[in-house]
Amino acid sequence: MASLLRGEEMCLAQLFLQSGSAYDCISELGELGLAEFRDLNPTVNAFQRKYVNEIKKCEEMERILGKEIKKADISLPETDVNPAAPLPKHVMTIMLQRLEMELGEVTRNKEKLQRNLLELTEYTHMLRITRNFVQRNAEVSVCVGSPLEKPTFSLRCHIVFLSCFISGLIQRVKIEAFERMLWRVCKGYTILSYAEVEEYLEDPDTGEPTKSVVFLISYWGDQIGQKVKKICDCYHCHLYPYPSNNEERDDVVEGLRTRIQDLKTVLHRTEDYLRQVLIKASESVYIWVVQVKKMKAIYYVLNLCSFDVTNKCLIAEVWCPVSDIPALRRRKSGATVPSFVNRIPTTDTPPTLIRTNKFTSGFQNIVDSYGVGSYREVNPAPFTIITFPFLFAVMFGDLGHGILMALFAFWMVLYENHRKFKNTRNEILNTFFEGRYIILMMGLFSIYTGLIYNDCFSKSLNIFGSGWSVLPMFKGKWNNSVLCKNCQLTLDPHTPGVFKGPYPLGIDPIWNLATNRLTFLNSYKMKMSVIFGVIHMSFGVILSTYNHLYFRKKYNLYLVFIPELVFMLSLFGYLVFMIFYKWLAFSSVDAPSILIHFINMFIMQDDSSLKPLYPGQNGLQIFLVIIAVLSVPVLLLGKPIYLYCKHFYQLLWALSLAHAQLSEVLWAMVMRIGLRMDTKLGVVVLVPLFGLFAVLTVSILLVMEGLSAFLHALRLHWVEFQNKFYSGTGVKFCPFSFSLLPSCFEQDGLL
Repeated sequence: MASLLRGEEMCLAQLFLQSGSAYDCISELGELGLAEFRDLNPTVNAFQRKYVNEIKKCEEMERILGKEIKKADISLPETDVNPAAPLPKHVMTIMLQRLEMELGEVTRNKEKLQRNLLELTEYTHMLRITRNFVQRNAEVSVCVGSPLEKPTFSLRCHIVFLSCFISGLIQRVKIEAFERMLWRVCKGYTILSYAEVEEYLEDPDTGEPTKSVVFLISYWGDQIGQKVKKICDCYHCHLYPYPSNNEERDDVVEGLRTRIQDLKTVLHRTEDYLRQVLIKASESVYIWVVQVKKMKAIYYVLNLCSFDVTNKCLIAEVWCPVSDIPALRRRKSGATVPSFVNRIPTTDTPPTLIRTNKFTSGFQNIVDSYGVGSYREVNPAPFTIITFPFLFAVMFGDLGHGILMALFAFWMVLYENHRKFKNTRNEILNTFFEGRYIILMMGLFSIYTGLIYNDCFSKSLNIFGSGWSVLPMFKGKWNNSVLCKNCQLTLDPHTPGVFKGPYPLGIDPIWNLATNRLTFLNSYKMKMSVIFGVIHMSFGVILSTYNHLYFRKKYNLYLVFIPELVFMLSLFGYLVFMIFYKWLAFSSVDAPSILIHFINMFIMQDDSSLKPLYPGQNGLQIFLVIIAVLSVPVLLLGKPIYLYCKHFYQLLWALSLAHAQLSEVLWAMVMRIGLRMDTKLGVVVLVPLFGLFAVLTVSILLVMEGLSAFLHALRLHWVEFQNKFYSGTGVKFCPFSFSLLPSCFEQDGLL
């Protein structure tokens, strides 16, 4: 608890490590997570440091391992793996050889087989489609007739059948540009025929399915042929040999069919073998990734150290908690001469270390979002554990909604060790999971405030019986004529027997039926918000004295603390006093208006028509206003005065009323429709209406209103509470620890 309140005491220490055992020492420190290393080579470029080549090798291994995991789509191991950092020689000789030999060769063979299968498939489509081109040319030759009758067309047909051919496939998006280029370059000495392939073929470069077109080019002359081939190369066409006759074509097609069938069989067996190898080595691959990650981190830390003149010893400077110095000195090392730790004095400001657990970490994150605490200043987190969920519940307070929120958080707490929660990539679910204990506390406090407000899904609970009775009104003042002339009647608390006494816990359920319910709750919650606000802010001001005394800045007690407290209590503290005095000294009949008295206090006006609260009220109020005004010049020397002009907590009050009204409107517009149906149809209608009511309750009241109350509770803690004593200008302690290293799986998108 002491660490959570003020943070750990830190010190600066020097580590003297032998060059031969430095790798092992840093590895052990990474497992312990005790020290934060300082950079002793700030002027040296990152590419000119001693171990830059080793870091490059580790990054290359990370790239290879990540690529193989992505390709194989390997599932995560069932248990968390945390192997020790390996020896560099062991990793370089064993891991890479096994990976390249078992996975690399099989993968390359698979890619080669897939490329061959694609080429044979394209060749088959080319032969099948170009057969139709030749048949159409033959039909043109038959229809032309004898050369004597049609010499022009006969000459063209002879040219077609005596020319050379180039055939292949091209992507469909390139065929129009390809045709225009042939016409412009070859001046019409080519004939292009093409047709689209019906099925999609895989692009060997990108692996994506694409539409291809089979083309056949007939040309005359070697020079034209050379130009055509160059154009085909520019457009990345896949060229295949063209058979000279139909017999040769049939033989090639039959051979292709046999080879394709054989390739599919071999490719299927290769994929099965590769899958078996990957499944067998799946856990080893993840162990290798963790080991490479640790080895890279060790070399990165070694680059932060400096060498002595003999290059036999490494010198490192680390920030370390004072309580962990003995553990730092007890670490083991394989060197013949043990390394030692030397604590050194420094004037630099140490980093801030606040130890947390799974329960307090969420509340500490709320504080750190405002700013990391300065070294050894008072930490607001221990108080935030209570005040944050309580202020949230004051705005959110509903018994039914609080139970739903608490059950949801309790379910996440029960399954907090489940791998699906730990490794989820859903940002919304991960946010809820990280704040599961905060949500649990907010739900429990909302249950309490819901009981105080007597509000459960916008309805009141009559647990102890109402303290109001209607029967005495019928005996005394109400008769048939009064009931017939009035649709609304008022209960008189002065009639004997009408008011028996206050409700034991919370607000009396009869207020749920009253027409002036909102007026009563408005006054009640506004006064409560003022009371909580003044107490919360005053507590923050009082906590600032711990920082002033600890850092030996006693002048802040006279220039900051006392003027702040005097100004706040003389005005807002007096307002709280008037609220309690009115509750205790006056009844509901002769109760004066506190707001009018508070306004007259500032204008120093004695209103004779207004009944005073107590004797000597006017003199005391003038005295308090004068003290508050005199404290203003002192405050101008410290914090600006405008910070104290915003210290009204009425937004607590407004959000609570909004939540209650939204809940009541939702009940009236949805559930009341089904409950008012007294026929058999009402039972049928009530089922979908309840489903709609449940969905709207979760989406609007639990999520949207809960988020609104959460944000305003956050604002109250940052602006109104922490701002009084918490500077938040420190630097967080980040020890060298393998547990804090970002996961390579998450960075590469493997989870």
